[in-house]
Amino acid sequence: MENVLLLDGSKVAAEIKDQLQVRVEKLKAEGITPCLATILVGDDPSSATYVKMKGNACKRIGMLSKRIDLPKETTTEELLHVIHELNNDKAIHGILLQHPVPEQIDERAAFEAINIEKDVDGVTSLGFGQTALGFGEYPSCTPAAILEIINYYNIPVEGKHAVVIGRSPILGKPVSMLLLNRNATVTTCHSRTQNLPEIVKQADIIVAAVGKANFVQGDWVKQGAVILDAGYNEGNVGDVDYEACFSKSSAITPVPGGVGPVTISMLLKQTVAAAEKLVK
Repeated sequence: MENVLLLDGSKVAAEIKDQLQVRVEKLKAEGITPCLATILVGDDPSSATYVKMKGNACKRIGMLSKRIDLPKETTTEELLHVIHELNNDKAIHGILLQHPVPEQIDERAAFEAINIEKDVDGVTSLGFGQTALGFGEYPSCTPAAILEIINYYNIPVEGKHAVVIGRSPILGKPVSMLLLNRNATVTTCHSRTQNLPEIVKQADIIVAAVGKANFVQGDWVKQGAVILDAGYNEGNVGDVDYEACFSKSSAITPVPGGVGPVTISMLLKQTVAAAEKLVK
């Protein structure tokens, strides 16, 4: 057990932010302050908390954030109008529409309205396609965070069998593509997958992205597997039964303090990168 490598996302995130502060200061010297626009539709308390966290993270590294709060009765047309205004605002470098939106809104239409140059959260189908083909600049932030942790800790990916549990358009699917582009052999599992424990047992790398607390059990994990838990559920627990899986793994992300902090850092990193394009 003492040989298990704890994949400390808070440490990774802190280093990214230190590097970003330097890049932000350089941009400011050029007369540009990176700015992320966040749109919150409705009054979901957890969504409001996430938006506030993102705004505070911007402030800490010297970026600007513009928060747009819209009432829960907002129509798709009204939301699209706001997004088009942000697309045309040269002072805004990244746009984030907080998910989920109220049910009367066509969320996919709203995501698609975001200009690809400002899609720093990786939610457009164009951004997903570019990521899948290997030249996407702004992948979805949680998949990008998982790859950042892998890079930071020099975890071998090429030739390894990665099992991704979950197929959401902003997590399971893009992280499968990113791992495939790194020459992993990828199996993407989901709610209809048969014999899931048997498939997970074959994994050298497990990405848990299913949104169910303590879903991945210890006896599903082969000795020495690397576990990246992208879940965050009520009670501050991930999608992996941490206690049961810890001793089986060679490396594992904690929850909290694993993938989550790096996800926000990637959002900032991609917004700064979008701003830097203006000086190139």
